[in-house]
Amino acid sequence: MKENSEKNIADIAGDLHEMWNVLTDQEREVIKQNSKIVDFKKNEVIYNEEETPEFLMSLLKGKVKIYKNGVGGRSQIIRMIRPVQNFGYRAYFANQPYVTAATAFEPSTVWFIPMKIIENIAASNARFAMYFIKELSTDLGIADERVVNLTQKHIRGRLAESLIFLIENYGLEEDGATINIYLSREDLANLSNMTTSNAIRTLSTFVEEKIISLDGRKIKVRDKEKLQKISRIG
Repeated sequence: MKENSEKNIADIAGDLHEMWNVLTDQEREVIKQNSKIVDFKKNEVIYNEEETPEFLMSLLKGKVKIYKNGVGGRSQIIRMIRPVQNFGYRAYFANQPYVTAATAFEPSTVWFIPMKIIENIAASNARFAMYFIKELSTDLGIADERVVNLTQKHIRGRLAESLIFLIENYGLEEDGATINIYLSREDLANLSNMTTSNAIRTLSTFVEEKIISLDGRKIKVRDKEKLQKISRIG
């Protein structure tokens, strides 16, 4: 973890954020003066479970995974964060410690804004408060849907849904087929609520059925329509 001295990144982030548009000039200046930009190395922890939340975090560059450690040392990936999404603030509003952890999936840059400042602005700026109500409502809807899918779908459906989820979050590379994120088999299993061995077997089956092709951690989607169908029928 290394604090980034390029404070102008806050301005760049502001140009990207819908949040920035509902702030007054004075509120923006308060955030600029009190926020910090931090660079994280690949696999570096951003926050741990049970820590006290203090900051709104916004991913400016890179990829971050939100996960929860479970029974037997297995972890479940809850969300994958992409630029310029906010994260880490729900626990503060709920007056709780973190129930998840966050790790940089690749070298990442995160904007930290003190939650006390966020709370103060929300108390006097209705549009700013509504922004977070919408953010939390969207996140809750996505979480509810994933809980149902990860508990009711069969293994093939869960893995297919995870691949579609990654495409929707990170897109495809210039070839229009390779998913623009390289996950280990263990991470893909943790995202799909299955064992690593089941993830490996199911990926091999998808390769045999010419739905995808594999090159190390690269996954190329050859038949997106069929992948969507498997995800849909579960």
